[in-house]
Amino acid sequence: MTGRLAPSPKSLRGRLIVVVTVLVTAAVIASQLAGFVVLRTWLLDRVDQQLTGFQPPSPAFLAALRESEPELARQTNPLPSDFRVYLYDGSTGRLMKTSLGSQDTPGPRLPGRESDLAMTEGRPTSLPAVSGDGHWRVLLRHTGDGNRIVIALPLDTLDGALSKLLWADVVLLAVTVAALLALSRAVVRLGLLPLTRMERTAAEITETRPDLRLADTDPHTEIGRLGRVLNSMLDRLQRALGEREASEARLRRFVADAGHELRTPLTAIQGYAQLALRPEQRSREDEREAHRLIAQNAERMGLLVDDLQLLATLDKEPAYQTEQVDLLSLAADAVSSAAVHGPAHPVDLGPLGEAGEEAELDIVAVVGDPHRLRQIVENLLSNARVHTPPNTPVHVRVGVARAGFRTGGTNRPGRHGASAPLPPGSAVAVLEVADEGPGLAASDAEHVFERFYRADPSRSRAHGGSGLGLAIAATIAEGHGGRLELDTERGRGCTFRLVLPTP
Repeated sequence: MTGRLAPSPKSLRGRLIVVVTVLVTAAVIASQLAGFVVLRTWLLDRVDQQLTGFQPPSPAFLAALRESEPELARQTNPLPSDFRVYLYDGSTGRLMKTSLGSQDTPGPRLPGRESDLAMTEGRPTSLPAVSGDGHWRVLLRHTGDGNRIVIALPLDTLDGALSKLLWADVVLLAVTVAALLALSRAVVRLGLLPLTRMERTAAEITETRPDLRLADTDPHTEIGRLGRVLNSMLDRLQRALGEREASEARLRRFVADAGHELRTPLTAIQGYAQLALRPEQRSREDEREAHRLIAQNAERMGLLVDDLQLLATLDKEPAYQTEQVDLLSLAADAVSSAAVHGPAHPVDLGPLGEAGEEAELDIVAVVGDPHRLRQIVENLLSNARVHTPPNTPVHVRVGVARAGFRTGGTNRPGRHGASAPLPPGSAVAVLEVADEGPGLAASDAEHVFERFYRADPSRSRAHGGSGLGLAIAATIAEGHGGRLELDTERGRGCTFRLVLPTP
């Protein structure tokens, strides 16, 4: 059977422990190997220095040694150390059987003839012993009488020291790896503690506490930065879920409102149609009244369907003309029409701002669709007539300003916008429709641009239409890159403001 490698750990903690252990083990082995090589090189250099600095015996003594006078050698005893000296006869080239030095241990393995020596003169080399596992360091040198000598030193002390060092390194490596495994578990567990807390917090967020956030958000650590990013992501997800729930709620409310608005005229048409189909005799006046009411409710339903279709078109693929439009001329036409259709509400046209600013009316140019922009102004004027008591003055103001806290285009307390604010300080054209009516409560002002919303809780048409006019106007304003907003307060009237970027 073919053996399989053990699977690598899948957890981050296990991988970190394995990687740290392998890296530290490799570092320890590398350092031990470097120390071993350095020590061996140093000890070997010391031996070579001893060989190089050795002074050989005199030529006379070597001559006596060559003539086989061992008794003279023993009496002189010139080598009271580990050195050994071997002589190769210069005339015959053979190794002399007699050598200088202690004979207690086997000497180096030297060839019998000088021609077989694989050595370079003056360069130390290592040779194995004649028997056993020992080694010798030898050096070849010339003598003054034409002979050659081999100076040798045993490497038993060096080999013994290196062997003990090697075993000590093996034991130290084993102890280091064992201690490292035990210590790395604790260190890694402590280092990953923030991740463990993050994991538990994420589990709580998933199961029972969606509003909970990660506590470790230190920007100076990787885990802290990860916590900040995850908290930001969770906030966005929660906002997205909230917006989705709100969108679903608006959709349900929209469907209910549309059904409610369509049910009333449909019920009226159905009732009068059934009345007209009855066989009993009716007067011409009753028939005309029934036909009139059927036509009136059909027209009402048609207008509502047209508004819904317009909103769908504006939401999906709005098609606006792009031409230069003078807001002042457009407002003047709308004011003239309002004076004819609603004489009970006096409407005037004036400059934007307080007295002393913009003393005269001037051209206010924007780029857009004149018909759609005229529709916004007419919706605002119609809204002012419907939702204010008779004889309530309505003021239309037109001018150029900078988007800001006072002039409009940006958010502030008490101001409610249908879309995102414009950059503060940007040049904008402003058209205001302000009335001196009862105003709106903050709870109603927040929803005034929603579809089918009416401040009248009874949902009666006596105080307004279907609730689509302001939604259409806000959608058109956003499609032109602008914003429709409302400043109001209970008892102080309403100011609807159309803010458009200037070319």
